[in-house]
Amino acid sequence: MNRLSLFPVSALVLAGFAALTNAQQPAGRPATQPTPTPTAPAATATAPVQLPMSKMAVVYTDLFLDQKTGIAKFNSVVTKLNGEFQKTKDELTQMQTRATALESEINKLREAPAGAPVDQRSLQAKIDQLDQLKKDIQRKGEDAQANYNRRRQELFAPLQDEIGKALEAFAKARGINVIIDAAQVPLLYAADSIDITRAFIADFNSKNPATAATTTPE
Repeated sequence: MNRLSLFPVSALVLAGFAALTNAQQPAGRPATQPTPTPTAPAATATAPVQLPMSKMAVVYTDLFLDQKTGIAKFNSVVTKLNGEFQKTKDELTQMQTRATALESEINKLREAPAGAPVDQRSLQAKIDQLDQLKKDIQRKGEDAQANYNRRRQELFAPLQDEIGKALEAFAKARGINVIIDAAQVPLLYAADSIDITRAFIADFNSKNPATAATTTPE
């Protein structure tokens, strides 16, 4: 975003002065004081300064993600993204459930009443199994998160680009030449009349239905 700073311009006017001289009269005639002729100040031509007219607006881009009142295509992309990783999520949930059950079994064996027989080999086997399962959960979770982030970028980047171009077109059509993202730049005050968030969301949704969600080739 380019910010335009306007500085007041003052014109410098220079005044000119003329020297007055005394004229000598011919001999025999009384000398008279010549009447000074006023000289107009020299005019300095100053070119008019054209200051750009700025029409500003603010937009809250975080509201684009609202599931109910935001940009519909975002919900479509999120649904697609989560659907692609639902299987991995279910697998991690099952692994976590198994780890919780193993931990409960281990605790019960450790808390057996004094004198009660404890199968140490079975206890150690469960401990080893739990340790390995926790490592598998961590590794699988990290891989899933990395893949999720990569795929999210692939899906959202084209949509973000599409929204950026649409926002530019929206502004040009309405004579707006400066838009500030209030979700990124702190504002001390902004009148409701320059908030274009809802108007842009409605305009974008009407021209870009969610059924036409942006996708990338597999």
